[in-house]
Amino acid sequence: MTEMSHSPSATVAIGWPVRRRLAMVGIGFVPFVLAILVTGSTVLAVRRWGFLWGFLCGVLVLYLLPPFAYRGISLLFEPQSGRHAVSSPAFLRWWLAAQLQVIFNRLTLLEELLRIVPGLYSAWLRLWGAKIGALVYWSPGVAALDRPLLCVGSRVVFGAGVRLNPHVIVPGKKAEAQLWLAPVTLGDDCLIGGYSLITSGCTVPNGVSVPAGKYLRPYCTWQDNQPAESRYEGDSN
Repeated sequence: MTEMSHSPSATVAIGWPVRRRLAMVGIGFVPFVLAILVTGSTVLAVRRWGFLWGFLCGVLVLYLLPPFAYRGISLLFEPQSGRHAVSSPAFLRWWLAAQLQVIFNRLTLLEELLRIVPGLYSAWLRLWGAKIGALVYWSPGVAALDRPLLCVGSRVVFGAGVRLNPHVIVPGKKAEAQLWLAPVTLGDDCLIGGYSLITSGCTVPNGVSVPAGKYLRPYCTWQDNQPAESRYEGDSN
């Protein structure tokens, strides 16, 4: 998760019932369950078809099971854009989606391997529900979180180490933290400079370049080499 704190004294006050706390802890085991399924399917496939085909089967399960599981679960529990209290059911829906992706956030080499083949990484992101155009170049070290909330146009170039963060955690009312969740939208022919941080609800219009190392605060539009006034759309609790 990404946190934004406007004050050193900012605190998170969560009055969760026990069942919700247990739900969050249980959802936290999703990456472990996925790892067990991938390992188990690989072992069974190796025993049945030999090492090479078994290994390939394990790779397919690793890369395909999480996005297809997300697409299936999202039919009932799809994360909704908006501003959500961390004690809300909406936060738990996002938490579930995040845990389905966390293996790739932890083991970043898995995504780097996909980027070796032109177009393969973009195609994989589309499996998650992301909208990715043609001829997008992903430099080494790009980190894409909340993959279903990416909307990237064609011929976009990402510099090394760019971070795409469609969510942030911020202090909210009565000191209770809030989840701000919204798509990151990049138009055609954009250039995102290396080590920039693009956060929830940000928009970069067609043909616009973001210099290296820039931080785009939530819900802003980058234009004329500076962020326009932040905007916020929608409110949910």
